[in-house]
Amino acid sequence: MTPTPTSSSSPSPPSSQSPSPSREGPGADSPGPRNVYWCTHAWLNGMLELDVVIETGRDGRITAVRTGAGEPPPGAVELRGLTLPGLANAHSHAFHRALRGTVQVGSGTFWTWRDVMYQVAGRLTPDSAYALGRAVYAEMALAGITCVGEFHYLHHAPGGEPYDDPNAMGHALISAARDAGIRITLLDTAYLASGFGRRGHGEPPGRQQLRFCDGTAEAWAERAAQLRVPEDGHARTGAAIHSVRAVPARELGPIVEWAEERSAPLHVHLSEQTAENDACQEAHGCTPTRLLADHGVLGRRTTAVHATHLTDDDIKLLGDASVGVCMCPTTERDLADGIGPAPRLESAGATLSLGSDSHAVIDMLEEARALELDERLRTRTRGHWTAAHLLRAATEDGHAALGWPESGRLEAGMLADFTTVSLDSVRTAGPPVRMAVEAAVFSASAADVRHTVVGGDHVVRDGRHAYVPDVPAALTEAIGGLH
Repeated sequence: MTPTPTSSSSPSPPSSQSPSPSREGPGADSPGPRNVYWCTHAWLNGMLELDVVIETGRDGRITAVRTGAGEPPPGAVELRGLTLPGLANAHSHAFHRALRGTVQVGSGTFWTWRDVMYQVAGRLTPDSAYALGRAVYAEMALAGITCVGEFHYLHHAPGGEPYDDPNAMGHALISAARDAGIRITLLDTAYLASGFGRRGHGEPPGRQQLRFCDGTAEAWAERAAQLRVPEDGHARTGAAIHSVRAVPARELGPIVEWAEERSAPLHVHLSEQTAENDACQEAHGCTPTRLLADHGVLGRRTTAVHATHLTDDDIKLLGDASVGVCMCPTTERDLADGIGPAPRLESAGATLSLGSDSHAVIDMLEEARALELDERLRTRTRGHWTAAHLLRAATEDGHAALGWPESGRLEAGMLADFTTVSLDSVRTAGPPVRMAVEAAVFSASAADVRHTVVGGDHVVRDGRHAYVPDVPAALTEAIGGLH
């Protein structure tokens, strides 16, 4: 069944795609026994340790971590390779995965890429959004990602008519993440205008943007407040401002208030394109960063995505507000956006996280090393971040940006979310054991992920997904229906 604007609910997963009956979602307080994992190598609080036992409880949290354990305890699941905290993908547009390959033909800019994106967005329904989201999130699990921040702005039916469940699309993505075995922060995104308009009052949304738009920030807040989050512990919600060009300045206040009332994350695309900066200067006489600062958007729970084209004053404003900055290097290079001033932002006081954004690739290890390697190209010097520093951006700091501060470290009391990277593949074999972290960050890829555990649940075992048996086939089927 394909829901229409008069459908009564978000789509139900087809029975052939449902997880096993015993699975209740990552972190669920299920009656099943706890699991014990034995790791040949593990990264614990910045240190490489050998023969590590991780015990997980029925609440999906780590109950104990022991180093130097020698042989695996009886009944323990063996994880051979380097076990890391689960990777956090802090910025995702799941439906953009359908663009992979199709937008690599010929030349163009971000704006011509956006035209192709609109065509795919116009074909999605709650059912197809679920199918695609489930396949994409399963691909993420295979890549060691245990939590995703979904920057979600595709709210309504084509033409802008709300579904009977006004959050049918968001609920489809929440269900998709659950059935792919990973956690999600659904960053419900306000998208109200097609541009700044005269004196910054906002241009009406274009035909292709109508399904993104709630009309006003108050209407957005009312709809977003109706999002249903299951009680199984796999999903949380946050807010997002698409960009200063898509949300007029007068509409920013209600979005900030919505996030503050819920102590929720607040994300925003910032200065990804110089054209946005120029238009903001013309409309408001200031940069996008200054505009956000003047309207109370910047703060500790705020994450600026991209932050590519900044002035010195912008960098100081972001640092002084202790914002997070999510860099998406593979998308930023794919769209020819540019290289953001990540070292200066961090030095000013911002915290860095990473995202795969448009999913030109889904590989957080690639995002992590790209942060360093892009900076090497820009400066022609090496060694801006250590491998451990880059891993922290991909794990602990990414989870914090998504409102999961209890994830991202392997220690008792934290969520039992972790992933294991092979140390004997053709990419990682050779370096001495003491260089395992460097080998993983600078040589490994998503293809080297062997295991992914979420809430103590072994979602990916020996490179195979437990709940989506054929992820490539799921992707092919879901994407084929959109072209």
